[in-house]
Amino acid sequence: MDRRRLYIDGEFVDASDGQAEPTRNPATGAALCEVAKGTVEDVDRAVRAARRAFDEGPWGPDSPPRERAAILHRVAELLRRDRETVAELETRDSGKLYADSLADVDEVAFMFDYYAGWATKISGSIPPVGPDAVSLVVKEPVGVAGLITPWNFPILMAGQKVAPALASGCTAVLKPATHTPLTALELARLLAEAGLPDGVFNVVTGPGSVLGNCLVTHPAVDKISFTGSTDVGIGIQQQAAVGLKRVTMELGGKSPNIIFGDAERPRSFEMSAYGLFFNQGECCTAGSRVLVQRSIYDDALDGMVEAARALRLGDGMDPSTTMGPMVSAAQKRSVENYIDIGEHSGARLAFKGDTPTNPDLSGGHFVPPTVFAEVDNAMTIAREEIFGPVMSVIPFDDEDEAIHIANDTPYGLAAAVWTTDLRRALRVSRALRAGTVWVNDSQPVPAEAPFGGYKQSGYGRELGRHGLEAYLEAKHIYISMSG
Repeated sequence: MDRRRLYIDGEFVDASDGQAEPTRNPATGAALCEVAKGTVEDVDRAVRAARRAFDEGPWGPDSPPRERAAILHRVAELLRRDRETVAELETRDSGKLYADSLADVDEVAFMFDYYAGWATKISGSIPPVGPDAVSLVVKEPVGVAGLITPWNFPILMAGQKVAPALASGCTAVLKPATHTPLTALELARLLAEAGLPDGVFNVVTGPGSVLGNCLVTHPAVDKISFTGSTDVGIGIQQQAAVGLKRVTMELGGKSPNIIFGDAERPRSFEMSAYGLFFNQGECCTAGSRVLVQRSIYDDALDGMVEAARALRLGDGMDPSTTMGPMVSAAQKRSVENYIDIGEHSGARLAFKGDTPTNPDLSGGHFVPPTVFAEVDNAMTIAREEIFGPVMSVIPFDDEDEAIHIANDTPYGLAAAVWTTDLRRALRVSRALRAGTVWVNDSQPVPAEAPFGGYKQSGYGRELGRHGLEAYLEAKHIYISMSG
């Protein structure tokens, strides 16, 4: 079986102990290839390579911004050249639709172009401090960045961390999710082809409980950027506190999707269903709590059930498939457990679809789209992040009640508001405790705008200028003119 190796200091290498494990196609259960199972020693090698590349060059605070920009632009070109290959690898490794994987690769290519543009525009300021001194504020890269990414958007999450980190002058060690390592290693190949110097970017694959912990606690790592579950994020925060590392956290969500009685139909119903079932519900921003005004509750429920019924489960490489499998058997079991909890909670099971009957997919991790009606916001299925295609439809009477229910959650990543009343849209958007609020849309996350959460959905921001600032330090230089 083909083996994919770690990428450390400009070379693809086996794990220090030679161990490897298969990565599997979630749609069939079949092994795709073997992937090196990194060790603590491998993380240390990768970090030391990144540290050396930062402290001694060729990257770091003294690296020419134009050279950084040129390399990032070349990466964008290479991603566009190989978009079909990378997208197919993504679909076979994660289970998502091929069309969605193509869109993700295109967006990552744009991210590299976008941050390439920023590389030559990192500037400070000259704050006035009086007539006898000159005060300069300069921006410098933080140092070595440890980047830990999830399995639901593997190449996209890698891109939105790697591109700004490299643009800023940081060096990096990427730890991709165990279930979906292949496109991270492909990105390493493209970065090398683009001319990125050895040691600047490294990829270590293997178990997060070992490698992630090592990366977070390594004394030579200055910055951690993590995307994943809230529970894991809390542990990372505790570990990173020991060395006072800079940390950016993009964590879980239980996003409210609010449909008012004056919302445009049927688009608001169809797009609300899309806001949950997109990417099999494996999306931190998924609108899993659909709040519907009672005056249109039955119509909205019917519309969303109709949209769920139209979904066709299957292999993401099949053009007729409109929803893929869960990423793993464990994730499938977790989602099915929440469906069982929902059925015994007092909520009404309004719809549950069918799994594929194709024998070639019998080993796949499929969970059908599921809709619960008459859900109370206190129920487990409305409180906990399911990370699967399970919708909770909650009735409300008026605007104040909608805002109260929407904010009654420990999370605050995203929210959606559906209304034709612009004043209401602005009022409700301002009242919602969420890092992103969509009005009459669901799930767009443009690279040019900041993305991140309130409350237990994390802190710090990725994307846009804010995403670049996360990898920069502000240094004050005071020059006395007296004497």
